[in-house]
Amino acid sequence: MIRDELKAALIAAMKGGDKAGTQTIRMVQSAVKNRDIELRTGTAPTDDDLLVTEVLQKMIKQRRESEALYRQGGRPELAEAEQSEIAIIERFMPAQMSEDEARAAVAAVIAELGASSMKDMGRVMAEVKARHASSIEPARASGLVKAALAG
Repeated sequence: MIRDELKAALIAAMKGGDKAGTQTIRMVQSAVKNRDIELRTGTAPTDDDLLVTEVLQKMIKQRRESEALYRQGGRPELAEAEQSEIAIIERFMPAQMSEDEARAAVAAVIAELGASSMKDMGRVMAEVKARHASSIEPARASGLVKAALAG
């Protein structure tokens, strides 16, 4: 489980004196714990790794946006800090599909649903997310679905 990997990595970072790694892993654990608290009122997640993966994807997306803003604002040192956090968080992400695999998965979903236009994008995205949430980032999946339905 990803949670176990996070715990082990935190202990290793603390013992190794890696302050940036310790801080980032603690931040990830905090975000996962907050997500757990949010879900207490709802139903329990069926796949814990999927829940943690969603949190990691969201954190990576936030940091990429911050990095871009820091670079636009002429703050390369802050952009590099965000980039190092992204690298640490990505260590815990499940393996992502290659570009060809992702295109094939999207094409299979489109063919199965019989989608033919951009009007079907919501249905296709819902199915892609349900099947491949941990192996294709949502933004990447969206781009692939748009390209497949438009062309």
